[in-house]
Amino acid sequence: MADIYSKINELYDRRREIELGGGDDKIDKQHEKGKLTARERIDLLLDKDSFVELNPFIEHRCVDFGLDGKKGPGDGVVTGYGKVNGRPVYVFSQDFTVFGGALGEMHAKKIVNIMDLAATNGAPIIGLNDSGGARIQEGVVSLDGYGHIFYRNAIYSGVVPQISVIMGPCAGGAVYSPAITDFVFMVEKTSQMFITGPKVIETVTGEKISSEDLGGAKVHNTISGNAHFSGKTEEEVLNQVRNLLTYFPQNHKEKPPFSNRLEESDYRPNLTDVVPFDSTRPYDIRKVISEVVDQDSFLEVQKGFAKNIVVGFARIKGEVIGLVCNQPKSMAGGLDIDSSDKAARFIRFCDSFNIAIITFEDVTGFYPGIKQEHGGIIRHGAKILYSYSEATVPKITVILRKAYGGAYVALNSKSIGADLVFAWPNAEIAVMGPQGAANIIFTKDINESSDPERVRQQKIEEYRVKFANPYIAAKQGMVDDVIDPRDTRIKLIQALEMMRNKQETRPKRKHGNIPL
Repeated sequence: MADIYSKINELYDRRREIELGGGDDKIDKQHEKGKLTARERIDLLLDKDSFVELNPFIEHRCVDFGLDGKKGPGDGVVTGYGKVNGRPVYVFSQDFTVFGGALGEMHAKKIVNIMDLAATNGAPIIGLNDSGGARIQEGVVSLDGYGHIFYRNAIYSGVVPQISVIMGPCAGGAVYSPAITDFVFMVEKTSQMFITGPKVIETVTGEKISSEDLGGAKVHNTISGNAHFSGKTEEEVLNQVRNLLTYFPQNHKEKPPFSNRLEESDYRPNLTDVVPFDSTRPYDIRKVISEVVDQDSFLEVQKGFAKNIVVGFARIKGEVIGLVCNQPKSMAGGLDIDSSDKAARFIRFCDSFNIAIITFEDVTGFYPGIKQEHGGIIRHGAKILYSYSEATVPKITVILRKAYGGAYVALNSKSIGADLVFAWPNAEIAVMGPQGAANIIFTKDINESSDPERVRQQKIEEYRVKFANPYIAAKQGMVDDVIDPRDTRIKLIQALEMMRNKQETRPKRKHGNIPL
């Protein structure tokens, strides 16, 4: 006669079968590819012994195309909740050992359930993607499952942070979920994302390309901009995810976690040497960042993409901030299509989750060229203007050297909502650079002179003295203060403290229409 203990034993037997996924042979094949299993990944991502699995007994109910009676433990995905650095998160991890991780009706139902719980309880969603795509045998219901996931990605955007980690193939419609989420991680050599694979491309266009060259980690982190971070191993990538989460609040109603950290001094004398006085000489903006933020706190986002702008998270006196910085060592720091998209997306994330935005400005303008104009630089550049204008978090700009033309306006000027704008004493704030302005304004004087080059240089210097300095803008209230570069960190600490309780309301509306 059965008793409670036999039933308990049956429970544990069933759990062990589910935890084996597709079985030892398929687990071994996963390891041979240098990939971990769905559960091993969860164990690495979450704090030890914190994972609580949900819906482990769900299985498919398809009876067509040979699936009748074919078991699929957990239906190819492990879902549940746990903690990262002591804070709750919700997670799903696709199991490639079961149906190749392909998404079917019940697989999607498990993911949707965990997304709803995350939003309801105000905690981040982390998806570990390793899937062959839609489960073809289930037909349109698998596509319907994707739709339910995409819908939640969209409506929960800005409600809770959403992170996608690509740990194997992610093809076809499956790529649209990561594309909607806030941050995408990829593993070098083993992760791929693409809409149509190499074979389809070769059939349709005749072009030959490998999966890695088409949609690997390097491609998406440097060329397409679809990914934000990458690592050599799965362990490295999952540690990156854990680190990134330390900069986020749990949801849009909270503020980022504060970290008590003492620095030896907030006065930074090295800043006068980091930025060359000659406005045409390049330098690495990361050196300015490292002098201003808390030691080793800067986490750069999309480091390999659109290198003419540097964005990322850091801490100043323990407070999390988002940084948007021109990079003079790349394209002279000018703004182009890709850098506009990169900055705008980052600004909107910071605003969604109550992260103050600090802009370090040294910009020559929007990058000129036929390719840029025909590619829609007007529309893309407008995204930066829109994002800064829309943001209601504390917004501070520091003009380090150059701030020319429309790019000056776009990069968080007072006119589009900056709370505070500081300028270094050598800053040049003008419609355009002194050289270009002098050539236009004084064309006649230069051409009619007996020594055109000498007159040109005189007029350039005249324009620089009269207009290309921070004091004209300061007189008009467009710059709040001209500061000693060495006091930059001090001024930012004071400003962030002063604006810690900032509240700003906007006209009531359904939503704006950003120039996508």
